Amino acid sequence: MKKILIIGSDHNGFEQKEFIKKVLRRKFSVIDVGCYIKNEKIDYNDPANILSKVVSENQGSKGILLCGTGVGMSIVSNKRNNVRSVLAHSEVVAKKSREHNDTNVLCLGCWINDESRNLKIIDSWLNTNFGEGRHVKRVEKIDNRFKKYEIGFVNGVFDILHIGHIELLKFAKSLVNKLVVGINSDASTKKIKGKNRPINNEIDRKFALDSISYVDEVVIFRETKPTKLISNIKPSVIIRGSDFSQSEVRIRDKIPKNIDIKIFQKKYGYSTTKTINHINEKNLFSNKKNKKSK
Repeated sequence: MKKILIIGSDHNGFEQKEFIKKVLRRKFSVIDVGCYIKNEKIDYNDPANILSKVVSENQGSKGILLCGTGVGMSIVSNKRNNVRSVLAHSEVVAKKSREHNDTNVLCLGCWINDESRNLKIIDSWLNTNFGEGRHVKRVEKIDNRFKKYEIGFVNGVFDILHIGHIELLKFAKSLVNKLVVGINSDASTKKIKGKNRPINNEIDRKFALDSISYVDEVVIFRETKPTKLISNIKPSVIIRGSDFSQSEVRIRDKIPKNIDIKIFQKKYGYSTTKTINHINEKNLFSNKKNKKSK
């Protein structure tokens, strides 16, 4: 199936919208929210409100708005939750708005650029992915101006806590009213990490996490993957570190489409495995030194 694009304009953008719509329909299923009649003047607010409502309520959807300058459309569409609208008069702005800001509505000025130039801007916008990484928490600060998710879920072994874990939990709590952390049991940790793990048992790991102010509840699960626990908790959003992309996490853990997934860029250089290896290397060096001294 073709991906869906929503498009709308006022009377100033009508002709360009009609031309652009025909081009886009070669690759997309295009939904037109108006205006529909040439030379019939309408307020830019109306198509902008309709389009932004659809984008707001359907995660992953995208829309394109056209008016004289694109300014009015941009102002109106940015009023809604989950809408990140960009006014782009150049390909560079369109590209960077996707890469850095994960924009989902593109506003164009028909008095500024002709249809050929606006098509190039659209192409740049549609063919650029969100860069994730360091940009994730900045984008989340934009969306959080309206409301938080009710329940968020984070899972992992959380064997030896380090700053990377704390930053992940802090970020997750900033998105939600209640943060639930699922931790692997000792038995499931051994299946994932090997017979020498965990270093700390599940009761101690649970106690340590319960002591962190960002965490509201800790649940131990016996399976290697949290799929069953997620089904029971029914979180609004799942927050993960940057080991996997959103799509990989959704497929791997069988996460329903009605649950959002947010990827947090881990702090470079921090991991429990690295910590354990570093301790082992120091112990090995210390033992060799002691043998030589004897």
